[in-house]
Amino acid sequence: MRVLITGGTGNIGRRLIDVLLNHGHQVLILSRKSLKPAWLPTQVGLLRWDGQTARGWGEQVNQIDAIINLAGAGIADERWSDARKRLILESRVQAGQAVVEAICAAQAKPAVLVQASGINYYGTSQTKTFTEADGPGDDYLADVCVRWEASTSPVEALGVRRAIIRSGVVLDPAGGALPKLVMPFNFFAGGWLGSGQQWMSWIHWQDAVAAIRFLIENEAASGPFNLVTPEPVHNKAMAKTIGQVMGRPALAPAPGFALKLVFGEMATVVLEGQRVLPERLRQLGFEFTWPQLEPALQDLLK
Repeated sequence: MRVLITGGTGNIGRRLIDVLLNHGHQVLILSRKSLKPAWLPTQVGLLRWDGQTARGWGEQVNQIDAIINLAGAGIADERWSDARKRLILESRVQAGQAVVEAICAAQAKPAVLVQASGINYYGTSQTKTFTEADGPGDDYLADVCVRWEASTSPVEALGVRRAIIRSGVVLDPAGGALPKLVMPFNFFAGGWLGSGQQWMSWIHWQDAVAAIRFLIENEAASGPFNLVTPEPVHNKAMAKTIGQVMGRPALAPAPGFALKLVFGEMATVVLEGQRVLPERLRQLGFEFTWPQLEPALQDLLK
């Protein structure tokens, strides 16, 4: 298949490029930068875009079989000011609208669109278990996810199959949450965050990327899919398992009030959580390589 990726220079995008190439797919990515990064394989095409419109690349959609829309400003990259919160939302919605614009104009439509989202869609809870059958929460990140997903919904009326990936905490030593979780353990200061009782619905990056490829190739896959392991854990269990794998103690919890002082509203990302299960992936027969935390961390931190 010929696959177009927006947000292809992020952690998931970079991992996905290699996996798609290894399985015989052709890959084209969109980037706001005009220069091709040195790490990008030579056989991968790069087109410049503004993240808001289909200008300069939309005509390429006529030769594309699948689009993977991962574009969006990082949620945990900076403290949340009002301006940052607008950027988080607008970067996602505008990218989705640009994808819709390109598909609408294309004479030959892609067969499938994979639309990124997050398990923040469900809101937070220490007691509930969420599946794809549950509705959205009512906080800021839930609203971002709802509007993010809705940004590409018009393609369904054009006959394009759409699969929505609601990602949990993707564990990857190259970036994202895992290096931040591991760093204190390097200084023998590791521990859990806040009470440690908040759920972490996580997934090994290999399973996350394999699931995306699975959804592209499986013609029965449409609607929302939770990209999480079948075995979520509490934050305290995550910390203790990291310590066990690294041979370091997990003795110094970070107080919730201190995290709120440092990170402000963004502290809710780590202090509140949700127990989410990948019910629809399992129904379609997807098999996880790393369903359990300790073996996954042994692989990731080896």
